[in-house]
Amino acid sequence: MCEPRYFDVRYAINPWMNPEDRVDLSLARDQWHHLVEVYRDHGHTVETVAPAEGLPDMVFAANAALVVDGRVFGSSFHAPERQPEAELYAAWFKEAGYDVHQASAVCEGEGDLVPTGRYVLAGTGFRTQRAAHHEAQEFFGRPVIGLQLVDPRFYHLDTALFLLRETGGEDDATGAGNVAYYPGAFSPGSREVLRRLFPQAVIASEEDALTFGLNSVSDGHHVFIDPRAHGLIDQLADRGYAPVPVDLSEFRKSGGGIKCCTQEIR
Repeated sequence: MCEPRYFDVRYAINPWMNPEDRVDLSLARDQWHHLVEVYRDHGHTVETVAPAEGLPDMVFAANAALVVDGRVFGSSFHAPERQPEAELYAAWFKEAGYDVHQASAVCEGEGDLVPTGRYVLAGTGFRTQRAAHHEAQEFFGRPVIGLQLVDPRFYHLDTALFLLRETGGEDDATGAGNVAYYPGAFSPGSREVLRRLFPQAVIASEEDALTFGLNSVSDGHHVFIDPRAHGLIDQLADRGYAPVPVDLSEFRKSGGGIKCCTQEIR
């Protein structure tokens, strides 16, 4: 994770961003630190990357890479404003002892790449290019399944879908784990792919998706989720998950939430 020391909305690179909306930096810092504390209270290790002045979106660590089996597929950002982040995150991984492959095509890490059991789901349409899907497949040696995003409000895959459980459980019918998602964010063909892969998926409403309820993090039991996603929280509880509401409302001004702030090192 990366502390929001310089977090702000200075430009608009997605429909949620409006530079005229002032960020309450003190509140943003409090919310971020609370998320860190909640993760640690639930047994997770949190390490931090130093923020850099002039990079207000560096707090969204999920976009920096995809890490699977200790292998780092580093990002190449679409927006010029975010491109310097890639080198800083790559340097952190290298210093920590990881080998880093920097994507050649535009790719925004866990923003658009979600590993689910035997597959990697890969979003495209607004940021990550299809060429990066092929590159990730060659790098990880896992089948990569492309999904077309069609609603600009859900510009990254992690705003429209999140992994509930990687493998196992009664709701894993295909060996692909299970997910929660909002169908309206996807093209008809991609919706059919998701229906076939995840017949027991949790289906979110548009209302809950717009609260960034799908920009959540699950450890297979606890689901760290926006508290305003009431319907989704109820569905998860009914399925036996333990929702852990965490308010990151200040980050929604920049089109981000819990998952955006969280890079998972697998």
